[in-house]
Amino acid sequence: MTKNEKTSKSVASKASKLLSNPKSSKAVKSVAASALTQAADKKKKK
Repeated sequence: MTKNEKTSKSVASKASKLLSNPKSSKAVKSVAASALTQAADKKKKK
């Protein structure tokens, strides 16, 4: 993976939902967390 590749907003959103689901397995949560760490940072509003 190159430095400029980021997880898309839709994938990051789905990963967030998987992490918050108590029925998700540890493996699923691990993959979801990995996707979120590669997501682009949110820009702060001024």
